[in-house]
Amino acid sequence: MSRIAIFDCDGTLVDGQANVCEAMEEAFAAASLAAPSRALIRRAVGLSLPQAMGLLLPESTPDQQEMLAESYRIAFREHRRQGRIDEPLFEGIGPLLRRLHQDGWQLAVATGKSRRGLRHCLAAHGISDLFCSLQTADDHPSKPDPAMITAVLWETGAQAQDAVMIGDTSFDMLMASAAGVRAIGVDWGYHHAEELLATGADRVVDTVEELAAMLTVPHG
Repeated sequence: MSRIAIFDCDGTLVDGQANVCEAMEEAFAAASLAAPSRALIRRAVGLSLPQAMGLLLPESTPDQQEMLAESYRIAFREHRRQGRIDEPLFEGIGPLLRRLHQDGWQLAVATGKSRRGLRHCLAAHGISDLFCSLQTADDHPSKPDPAMITAVLWETGAQAQDAVMIGDTSFDMLMASAAGVRAIGVDWGYHHAEELLATGADRVVDTVEELAAMLTVPHG
C-alpha cells in the first residue's frame, strides 16, 4: 500500500497571508478599484487567481478577472524582487513533513499558487525534495474541481482510499470529496472549523501535533 498525503500550501504549510493581502490591494488599486476587505481576501485564498477575482468582484467579466489576476502576479513578483516576501512554515510543519517522508508516506501539494511561486516557496524552506507531485493553478481548473488530486493519484500510482487531503479551506474539503479521498481540515488557516466540517472534513485538527498524531498512527 502506498500512502499519500496531499497538502494545500497557503494557510496549511505556510503563512503567506499578509503578502497575499498586500499584493491583492495593489492589484485593485492599479485598476482604480476599491480593494475588498482583508477578511474577504483571506476567504478567497486557495482558489486560482481568476476565480478568486470573481469572488472578490462578483460583477466583473472574465477579461477583468484575468486583468486583475495579472496585476496581482506583477505585484507579488515585485514584492519578491524587493525581498519583501515572507512565507514562514507554520511551526512544526517542517519536522512533520520529514517524519512522514521517513515513515514511507508519499507527499504532494495541491495549491492555487503558480508553479513558479510554489517551487520558490518549497526551495526557500529546503523541503522541495520531500514532495513527489506538485499540482498548481497553472495546470488545472481551480479548486474545488478534483483535477489536482486526480493528477496526484495518476502520477504516484496511489489509490484514492490510501490518500488524504490536508487543507485549511472549504475549497480543499470539497475538492477531496469530489475526488473520493479523505479530508483533514486544519484550524490555523483561512476558514473556520465549522466551514471545514460542513464541506466534508472527516476531522479538523487544532495543532500540528494533533495532525502528526493522526497521520503517524500505524495502519492495522
